[in-house]
Amino acid sequence: MSRVVIVGCGYVGLELGRRLREADHDVTGVRRSDEGLDAVAAAGLDAQRADAADPDTLSALPDADWVVFAASSGGRGADAARRVYVEGLRNVIEAYGGRSSPPDRLVYTSSTGVYGDHDGDFVDEETPVDPTTEKTRVLAEAERVAREEAAAAGIDGTVTRFAGLYGPNRYRLDRYLEGPVTEGYLNMVHRDDAAGAVAFLLESDLARDDVVLVVDDEPVDKWTFADWLAAECDVPSPPKRTIDERLSDPDLSAAARRRLQTSKRCSNDRLRSLGYEFAYPTYRDGYRAAIEAYRSGADAASI
Repeated sequence: MSRVVIVGCGYVGLELGRRLREADHDVTGVRRSDEGLDAVAAAGLDAQRADAADPDTLSALPDADWVVFAASSGGRGADAARRVYVEGLRNVIEAYGGRSSPPDRLVYTSSTGVYGDHDGDFVDEETPVDPTTEKTRVLAEAERVAREEAAAAGIDGTVTRFAGLYGPNRYRLDRYLEGPVTEGYLNMVHRDDAAGAVAFLLESDLARDDVVLVVDDEPVDKWTFADWLAAECDVPSPPKRTIDERLSDPDLSAAARRRLQTSKRCSNDRLRSLGYEFAYPTYRDGYRAAIEAYRSGADAASI
């Protein structure tokens, strides 16, 4: 049994914690808010209040063999992201690295957004990162902290780059069924596989001081995905628009504009070669529960 602390025990962290607890590990979930702590307790995990951005709160966290940093900046801008992902992660590393019994491993959950634009080509762990927004540059800096600064503190760091997360309460059916759907590629991974991959790497003692892409088997063209989803839900195909049409919107933010101008497909060959078996290898498997709920009368926005 290992002692595990999940800092930022939210959407993926709760599922990860449940899996590790069921495998007889001792799991503490860390959140800042009362609501977050209630969710951790409801998942059957030990709940601990702390804020990664406030180092004074971290001393009360229990010792750990494995620390998973899955905190969120709440979808805010680059400054908030830096405060959480870089400074917060550094605080956690310093707090744990200075203990008489530091963790053996740290896993930082990053994003495939660090790759930038590759004109629709495939990228993998060997592809150099080229972030195009302030926020993704922050994520790339956090990856360096997770590996280099953790190593300096005597902790083996692993970076897991998540593709777009979906799953319970995040299927976003309304977005794709109602449209308009802008062209481009979707790189996705179900929440259960995001959590499952992290658990697999920890329990199998794999990918120390390494980067692993966590994405399903089949990046898909957004228009193809939207048409498939509409057919499965027995509704008309949604309206579509090109990237150029979307870019012509004068109210489009600079960050959104840059995101639209990045295109890539992410490969999971490395994760597969390590031996991970997906619960939901493609969107066809992962969206089945959402489609069934919708066809049973559930509102698309609530699924």
